[in-house]
Amino acid sequence: LADEVFYFKRLIREAALRHDCYATFMAKPIANEPGSAMHIHHSVLDAETGENMFSDAQGDETDTFYHFIAGMQNHMPDALAVIAPYVNSYRRYVKDHAAPINLEWGRDNRTTGIRIPLSKPSSRRVENRLAGMDCNPYLGIAASLACGYLGLMEKKQPKPEFKGDAYHGDGDIPQVLGSALDLFEDAVGLHEVLGPEFARVYAIVKRAEYEEFLHVISPWEREFLLMNV
Repeated sequence: LADEVFYFKRLIREAALRHDCYATFMAKPIANEPGSAMHIHHSVLDAETGENMFSDAQGDETDTFYHFIAGMQNHMPDALAVIAPYVNSYRRYVKDHAAPINLEWGRDNRTTGIRIPLSKPSSRRVENRLAGMDCNPYLGIAASLACGYLGLMEKKQPKPEFKGDAYHGDGDIPQVLGSALDLFEDAVGLHEVLGPEFARVYAIVKRAEYEEFLHVISPWEREFLLMNV
């Protein structure tokens, strides 16, 4: 699947160039417009039977289903630096612009960070709506799966299902890359799943990128502060 995402992006970019256009997969290239996401849908299948472990024989939701959601809620803030890897990635997470601001979960609720699409029991799945189109699909899928896996190991229950507009709730995810990196660097359990050496090197690289960004003075700062401070 990650191979296909890379192939798709290269195909779109090449097609655009042939029409004197340029395709970008930045998470938020245009202010006041929705950004570009890469929603990830997860199911867990029994290795022996091939059955969806989110549904029981009667078609009802299982403990495995709820444990997976709890893992996403409890560990996704730690993994956000992987699925939102650039400073621009965090521009998506604003109210009322088709991207989540928290990790509430709900059935067919497109305002929550974790959505349960309407489906047959055999197709029951958990949708991670936080990943941006700018993330590396191999790392994004791995990190998202790792959060669900940790939930399966911990066997915790998620928060109650959110009903209504989640944009009216509080944000519970990091708002800038620096804060996300702080959480990622301390996430020992997540490191054990993704690989401690990978986690160490990834954090070093992204921290260097973030510190370089902090040296840049933006046009907004000059426009609003230069003559007023």
